[in-house]
Amino acid sequence: MYKRIRDLREDWDMNQTQIAKMLGMSQTGYSKYETGENDIPTNILIKLADFYNVSVDYILERTDNCKTNR
Repeated sequence: MYKRIRDLREDWDMNQTQIAKMLGMSQTGYSKYETGENDIPTNILIKLADFYNVSVDYILERTDNCKTNR
C-alpha cells in the first residue's frame, strides 16, 4: 500500500534517513511505513504530501493523479 512513498523518495534521490530526519523521527520508524508494517499517521501523511507536493490520495493510491488540489 505504501509503495508510493518509497517511489517518491527514490524519485527525489533521497534516503530513508533524510526523510525520517525531515519528519523528526528515526529511520527505523520511517522504514516501517514504507514496508507497510506500520500505518502512516495522518499528520505524517500530510507532511509527506506537502513535502513531495502531491495529494494524500496519490500517496494512498486512491488516484494516479499526483497533482494537489491547491
